[in-house]
Amino acid sequence: MRFRAKIVDLACLNHFSRIMNTIAKLAKTCILRLTVCKLYFILSDKVANGGASMWCELSQGNFFDEFQMEGVAAEHNEIYLEFVPENLWRALKTAQSAKAVKIKLTNKHCPCLRVAVELPSLSSSSRIVTHDIPVGVIPRRMWNDFREPSVPDFDVSIYLPVLKTMKSVVERMKNLSNFIVIEANLSGEMNLKIETDLVSVTTHFKDLGNPPWASEHGCQSSAQGRDLESMAEARIDIKKLQQLLAGQQVNPTKALCNIVHKRIVHFILLHEEVSLQYFIPAIA
Repeated sequence: MRFRAKIVDLACLNHFSRIMNTIAKLAKTCILRLTVCKLYFILSDKVANGGASMWCELSQGNFFDEFQMEGVAAEHNEIYLEFVPENLWRALKTAQSAKAVKIKLTNKHCPCLRVAVELPSLSSSSRIVTHDIPVGVIPRRMWNDFREPSVPDFDVSIYLPVLKTMKSVVERMKNLSNFIVIEANLSGEMNLKIETDLVSVTTHFKDLGNPPWASEHGCQSSAQGRDLESMAEARIDIKKLQQLLAGQQVNPTKALCNIVHKRIVHFILLHEEVSLQYFIPAIA
């Protein structure tokens, strides 16, 4: 089992660092799945316990100048590692003006991702700062726990408003309640609502548009044949929504939300070479 990669392009490095910052805000620990073509960052808290889950994938070719890996076996050419994303983000943060960054899976005293940052120096020799990030190797028998979550059979799918606007609304609301209700319909309308014994606050968004899912994917969602005006809603933990919005270092080119009435809210954020899915279960 081997893995090594190198980033030389500064724009790619900073972009990768921003993605790690986003992931660090969403997950204290997560799974890094390495394949020949892609990297996946996976958080699978058990939804039954009210935990959110995340699936973020990026193509290695868009970030790395060199990328070599050998998985656990020829027919299972993948590696699954558990790690603390904040540690990787901190290591990358020191590399903002680096000439190159190398990442390698090592096993000196324990399995580690070694991040070697080559910094420019005035003399001919370059300075190299290394960070060893401990990782846990996930055995093959547990890989099935980290498969891509299936997209739920949603009632409504809608494009999100500008995330900055949504973030400022949610930040104000979180001082009033621990829960927020997201509701939307197939006429491009979405409301964010707080309801407590003392106060009820609603922010309305309209003309957001609804993705053409059914025609594109041929997927039969329960949205078909649904009354366009009727709202699907889910009451969720406001902190989890705020984490998602606060962590957005990657300005998505498309952001949308699928609601399964009273069950789950599924967010999809797409940026040219990155896709992030985030699932927040509803609270009764």
